[in-house]
Amino acid sequence: MIHLPVLITDLGLILAAAAITTLLFKKIKQPLVLGYILAGLLVGPHINFIPTVTDNASITIWAEIGVIFLLFSLGLEFSFKKLVKVGGSASITAIVEVVFMLLIGFAAGMAMGWSTMDSIFLGGILSVSSTTIIIRAFEELGVKHKKFAGLVFGVLIVEDLVAILLLVLLSTLAVSQQFAGADMLISILKLSFFLILWFIGGIFLVPTFLKATKKLMNDETMLIVSIALCLLMVLLAVKVGFSPALGAFIMGSILAETTQAERIEHLTKSVKDLFAAIFFVSVGMMINPSILIDYAVPILVITVATILGKFLSSGMGALLSGQPLKTSVQTGLSLAQIGEFSFIIATLGLTLKVTSDFLYPIAVAVSAITTFTTPYLIQASEPFYNFLERTLPKKWVEAINRYSSSTAGITTMSDWKVLLKSYTFNTIIHSVILIAIVFLGSKYLQPFITENIINGHNGIIISLILTLVIMTPFLWALAIRKIEKKAYSHLWLNKKYTRGPLVALEVLRISLALFFVGFLIYQFYSNWIAVVVAIALIILGMFIFSRKLQGFYNKMESRFLLNLNAREKQNEQPEILPWDTHLAELMVAPESELVGKTLIDLSIREKYGVNIALIERGKIMIPTPGREERLYPNDKVLVIGTDDQLAAIKPLFEGQKEELMNESNFPKKDMTLQKMVINSSSPVYGQSIRSSGIREKTQGLVVGVERKGERILNPDSNLVFENEDIVWIVGNSKKVPELFS
Repeated sequence: MIHLPVLITDLGLILAAAAITTLLFKKIKQPLVLGYILAGLLVGPHINFIPTVTDNASITIWAEIGVIFLLFSLGLEFSFKKLVKVGGSASITAIVEVVFMLLIGFAAGMAMGWSTMDSIFLGGILSVSSTTIIIRAFEELGVKHKKFAGLVFGVLIVEDLVAILLLVLLSTLAVSQQFAGADMLISILKLSFFLILWFIGGIFLVPTFLKATKKLMNDETMLIVSIALCLLMVLLAVKVGFSPALGAFIMGSILAETTQAERIEHLTKSVKDLFAAIFFVSVGMMINPSILIDYAVPILVITVATILGKFLSSGMGALLSGQPLKTSVQTGLSLAQIGEFSFIIATLGLTLKVTSDFLYPIAVAVSAITTFTTPYLIQASEPFYNFLERTLPKKWVEAINRYSSSTAGITTMSDWKVLLKSYTFNTIIHSVILIAIVFLGSKYLQPFITENIINGHNGIIISLILTLVIMTPFLWALAIRKIEKKAYSHLWLNKKYTRGPLVALEVLRISLALFFVGFLIYQFYSNWIAVVVAIALIILGMFIFSRKLQGFYNKMESRFLLNLNAREKQNEQPEILPWDTHLAELMVAPESELVGKTLIDLSIREKYGVNIALIERGKIMIPTPGREERLYPNDKVLVIGTDDQLAAIKPLFEGQKEELMNESNFPKKDMTLQKMVINSSSPVYGQSIRSSGIREKTQGLVVGVERKGERILNPDSNLVFENEDIVWIVGNSKKVPELFS
């Protein structure tokens, strides 16, 4: 008898349960994540009336693969460039929310008598909202075009990065079991160092590789290459002491900057969906229903704390960032839930065995409840704002409006701010690169050369020289390269107050470069005389070859910027954000009455106050289209207006449902080619095709008439039906016979 491995049996059971619950939750229009968790509960070890999973160890491995692909897909949607462009409002809102929810979660845990570690992890679980649930709710409610939706998406981007930071910090805290400030600082610096290094290296290498192999990349090879890159970064992350999830997220965010991002996201979606389903089912398997009953009160308390805490913290953060009261209220109520990152944080606590068994099912239960409440809270956000506006003292509302208006105009930067920002950025980037080169040269290059190529002292010298040569362009950029020349020259002209600080900045840059040279040489030789001689030689070489170093560095920088901006240039859109209006993208539906009409005929600006900034037609971009430009099916139109204006114009793009009701309810299968014979008693006898009403009454079209052996194809509409005419009609299979009977 053939023996089937337990792993395959368990996997079949998991997927069968997931399939059934998926269909059920699709039917009742609820998030699939909750269906997967229910499936896990059914096939888990705590419910025995159906077959259950037996090999939990193997399922844990499958679930870890699920986390990797889930984080990889989140990284593809994340993009570090999006984070840079998020702006102050979203960043402030996210930071205020995360800090307050960490404190609220910790306080709630301690108040219920939980351990310190349980309370800390509870704070981490509550601090991150669910991207998946919010996007789904926005799509179902049709509010993606509204102003607050853009702020919410920005907050979610910042929260993704904060969640990654929390994973690292909580791991460090769990291992050390103490609040050591030095350990936390080292963990943050280590994470920052590798994030910068991986991002720079990834943007320089990965898009270049994808461009070079573009002609060889069909869908199959692109899928294999994408997964390979993801798993290679996972290996690298684990090698330097981080979690596999972090590596997957970083590679996803690197690929998100490439021109192939959408294609990779599409190709890997099925793989992600499969393993993510297994992960969420494994989440459900860990839930003990008896624990949910025993901890019903804590679940209720934490749910209320989540909804109220997130509403207040997100709303206050948005207000502090200068958003109007309406946008702040809508943002706060939209973010009032927890989701996928919360599961991962809870899983981390269980894996490291630092949290109690009850915390995990409580987190899942709170997530399930807040998932159900999210759409209702978003719907209630505008009425609740109207209630607040009527209830709050007028002085408060006017003060909030004044604050919002005043912060909206703060955009200018002084020369000092511009210069210091550029110098700081330049110093951090090149310091990270130089530290990495020093580490690679001393720990890997030198042992490789001395063991495999040249032994002894000569091998050390060659390793040192090669490392210095690699470092030289970055040393030049750190110490000598001119940055923000315009701002620098403005400040230099002010002899009395600014020349001293400028000279100090230049001395600091040069000193830092010399430090890195000395640090490298000290890794190879402990003799300070050798260090001084080498520093002198490197300074001399940098000045002699300054022009060549500049040219070489500029080529590398151009390649990096080209890779970084390639996707943005491919989908370039103008930015026009005056006053309280904002941009939104609408698609022209094939059934829309806008199809085929010119912009001057439509008069959208005159009727609705909405401006069309750009039309995207396939790969063609038409910025600021002219009056004679026409709209065609599936055109993506970038419009600018207020929430109310965009809400009014949206039905035009989607097609008026009332006008299309008859057509939309007409099944395609009912349209058939039929043969009818005319006799003297037929209702259409003696009438012309036009006056017979065939088109109007049967949604039909006369395509041929056979009369006395003669066939008339596509007859004229003035042709009169005669006795014994055979008429061929394309029309509704039910209505045509009714007319001729």
